[in-house]
Amino acid sequence: MAFSFSSDYVSDYVSEYLPSFNSPRYRRQVFDDSGKQYFSLYPSRTSYKMFLKGQGRRWPLFLALTVFICTLIYFQKQLVNLPLPRIHSTLTSTTSTIGNPSNVDTPLNEDGTKTHIEVYSVSTKDRKYFHVHFGGHKTAANTNIIPHPHWNDTFIIVAQKPPSKIPRTVWFAELVCNAQFNPKNGIMECIEPPAILPIAATTGDRCNGGKIDYFSNLVGPHDARVFYGPKNPYVIYGSNGIQTACLAQWIEDFRLLVDWGTEEYEENKFRVGTELHRPEGKYMDMEKNFFAFWDKDGNMYTHYDIHPKRVFAKVEHDGTVGPDLAPLAEPLDSKCMAVRMPKLVNTKQEHLHQATNSLSITMCKRADPNCKAEESNTFVFILFQYKSYFDFHGQYEPYVMIFSQQPPFQILGISNKPIWIYGRGGPGTGKKPQGLGKKEAARWTQTEMLYVTSMSWKERGRKYHGFLDDVLFLGFGIEDEVAGGIDIVAGDLFVDMGSCFGT
Repeated sequence: MAFSFSSDYVSDYVSEYLPSFNSPRYRRQVFDDSGKQYFSLYPSRTSYKMFLKGQGRRWPLFLALTVFICTLIYFQKQLVNLPLPRIHSTLTSTTSTIGNPSNVDTPLNEDGTKTHIEVYSVSTKDRKYFHVHFGGHKTAANTNIIPHPHWNDTFIIVAQKPPSKIPRTVWFAELVCNAQFNPKNGIMECIEPPAILPIAATTGDRCNGGKIDYFSNLVGPHDARVFYGPKNPYVIYGSNGIQTACLAQWIEDFRLLVDWGTEEYEENKFRVGTELHRPEGKYMDMEKNFFAFWDKDGNMYTHYDIHPKRVFAKVEHDGTVGPDLAPLAEPLDSKCMAVRMPKLVNTKQEHLHQATNSLSITMCKRADPNCKAEESNTFVFILFQYKSYFDFHGQYEPYVMIFSQQPPFQILGISNKPIWIYGRGGPGTGKKPQGLGKKEAARWTQTEMLYVTSMSWKERGRKYHGFLDDVLFLGFGIEDEVAGGIDIVAGDLFVDMGSCFGT
């Protein structure tokens, strides 16, 4: 600040009435302006230093503290955290190209023939597979689709919820909702917000010891398979074992987990999650991909392994089982499998394993008036998969297997080629691993990875049994990121079957 006075009287006035201004705290300046003398007083730098010493030093500290407290009060009232790392919403669209390949050509053999059996959608305009969306969860995978029990053109869809962004999360869940096809884009999507399928978490001590201790921390179901039996729908899923394996397989009546309406329920028949046992009593640390099948009389069995040998047994309502029945079919099965099953060259990077649930089919068309379901023309079928893992990228090739619906349930046929779901990305479209060099990327020929998980009849009211001209849903995951499905004519799966008779 500056004070200006006329110099005629300022000297005497300052000396008499303002003696403090003669102190070093102020400096004086006299200057000419139009012939007049003026006298100015300015606070010196010494005064500012003194303000920051002694009692004056408390004022800036008090002011800073006041601002800090007001800031805290503001953030508390606004319910906003102080600046911390933020996660990105999982309910927004993704820019990933997964599930939208530019090249959908079926791979060719050296002689120009196709390596796969192609199957096409009966509903999409371009005949390709369709995407399945669970609200904003664009990365849900391992799709399951069954027709809604009450509404036409409506389906119940289930898939693995994508993992959260929480560091080292161990929580798993399955998403579920009622869904329909969107007429604008052909996507099967929820018509209401997806919910968490209320499967109870399990806990046991089977993971204690060795390398599997970590699995005891896992919470919730994973890799669920939803499917129809002859009467009711079920879900088989993985969860912590209590009586069997570290990560066991469980089964539950699906109707008790969703708004199904009123139906009759059999007492004590999978009314809660029921742990599935193996007949030999020996378990792997992580059990996966069990499927159920039914004989012509409606008796239920569990199928555990397809390779290197089959294992299956009759199952009771408490999850316990009878003896392994596969040895009864082994004399015929072993010959057929030796000829018809895909050959493994590198057993460390190539595997054969079960994939989908089972259904039964009569090998004639429903539209044919002479077609009747009989023991001689009705069989159980499944899809199993050849898995390869090279260059840090997995590929799955689904094959069809047919076996008898009567004991000893021997294998009757295996497809000569794997199934190619139209729309799957052809050579070069497989998801490239991180760190792939330019030369390796230029030579990349792997195809898009589709992992088939479920089958069901599309029409409402169809459950376990169907005919060749019925439409069938296949549900699958795409590169472990996107959920997909395709509706095909069931007979297209069986156009190139290799018979087990005569092998």
